[in-house]
Amino acid sequence: MKEIIINITSLEIRVATLEDGELVEFLVEREQSRRLVGDIYLGRVNAILPGIQAAFVDIGYDKAGFLHANDLAGSLDAFREFDIVETPRRRGKRKEPREKNGTPPIEKLLQKGQEVLVQVTKEAIGTKGPRLSTQVSLPGRFVVYLPNFNYLGVSRKIESRQERSRLKSLIARKKPSNTAIIARTACAGVDSKQIVGDINYLHRLWQDVKGRSEKATAPHRIHEEVGLLIGMVRDVMTDDVDRILIDNEREYKRLHQYLKTFSPSLCSRVNLYKDKSPIFDKFNIEREIEKTLDRKIWLKKGGYITIDQTEALVAIDVNTGRYVGKKDQEETILETNLLAAREIPRQLRLRDIGGIIVIDFIDMEKEANRRKVLTELRHNLRRDRSRSKAFAVSDLGLVEVSRKRVRPSLLHFFSDECPYCKGIGKVLSYDSLANKIEQWIRRIGARTKEKRIQLRVNSSLALFLEDERRQTFDAIERQYRLKIEVQDDPRLHREDFKIVSLRTFRDLVQELT
Repeated sequence: MKEIIINITSLEIRVATLEDGELVEFLVEREQSRRLVGDIYLGRVNAILPGIQAAFVDIGYDKAGFLHANDLAGSLDAFREFDIVETPRRRGKRKEPREKNGTPPIEKLLQKGQEVLVQVTKEAIGTKGPRLSTQVSLPGRFVVYLPNFNYLGVSRKIESRQERSRLKSLIARKKPSNTAIIARTACAGVDSKQIVGDINYLHRLWQDVKGRSEKATAPHRIHEEVGLLIGMVRDVMTDDVDRILIDNEREYKRLHQYLKTFSPSLCSRVNLYKDKSPIFDKFNIEREIEKTLDRKIWLKKGGYITIDQTEALVAIDVNTGRYVGKKDQEETILETNLLAAREIPRQLRLRDIGGIIVIDFIDMEKEANRRKVLTELRHNLRRDRSRSKAFAVSDLGLVEVSRKRVRPSLLHFFSDECPYCKGIGKVLSYDSLANKIEQWIRRIGARTKEKRIQLRVNSSLALFLEDERRQTFDAIERQYRLKIEVQDDPRLHREDFKIVSLRTFRDLVQELT
């Protein structure tokens, strides 16, 4: 049972996907932080960096977009889940769609100040600007349209050889010249007229985008991708979705009209939620969303996993916790690892974690058990819409997983960096801070002629110094014939302090640094 539950307020749109009543995916979009992926811009090249074969492109936002040379070469690597074949009528001019060798240097392809048409392929994440590509792709309900190629493709999820042959033949006959058309999974069993209509619509859209880009001045947004709702229905709504439930009448009518145009057979699966209780409370989704920020996730039988996200990678650790098993240790560990191998892919989807993920399963002695855990992990990763891959167990017993990252994870979306620890999760202890301050006071006493100084610190640290370090300060005062006045300042960060001369009011720490 697969359901999509949609909650709409004046401030945000939230979309939850349930599989057998369990939350597996969650998307949210706010008015002030609209998604950029899929938008097309006329940008201006700000800088070209031959050393990393990349360029920075101004598209009108605070952070310049990042354009790598590989995204200029017209590669179809982004569509690995499709079988790409050459159009039969163009066999005389065959090109390798994944050719990586022989690409000219980026400095020969672009110039500083040049205007270039680009599409956002990844959201800005952390300090990195959005990822850009000059190879535009326009997704429709049934096909993906790529100008300036001459290929066709069919989703590998369409298993029927007869259906694949029908789609290849249809696209080869109907696709516009110098374009690539890729049949999505939703194409399976769809009437030819609907597929052709989708192709023609996307072709007209591309002609419109080209026309507007020729008249615009960079930086300028040329095409805005459809919002979260329509995009979700377009990309996700297939025969395996049993129901869409939405609590906003206006958006319900809009979704219904979209499906009526492109997939009339699915209209009956969209329903308007009318109960008085909040829709996410009804399906116990709110509680699950709150858990997505937790570091520790409990498994059945008492085991648990921990998820730690860093800028470079995500580390996941598996522990037996309270689970002691019934027979031997190896069986207890195997059972815990299998439960983790089912839960980890769900958490990756739910938290929208991408990039490099390193999983530290509990060590197992038997090779057969290690294979069993890896097989279970790969099996559950197949449910993920984002492209992911689990590699073999390393010599250290770790499993590496790569998952396509398009947008920041939910942790980064819902939270801000801690103003105290700056993201590291730790602050200096009072003892460490006190020792650091004492070293500075001794340095000032030895290297200056100051007789009276004022120490300004956070209120909590000032209390600690007065209670725990007063005798030490008295000893320093006698040693250097120096008067120390402690002044609490609640505006200061716990780790910040200032030592000021009471004669000249100079910042002595800054002066001696």
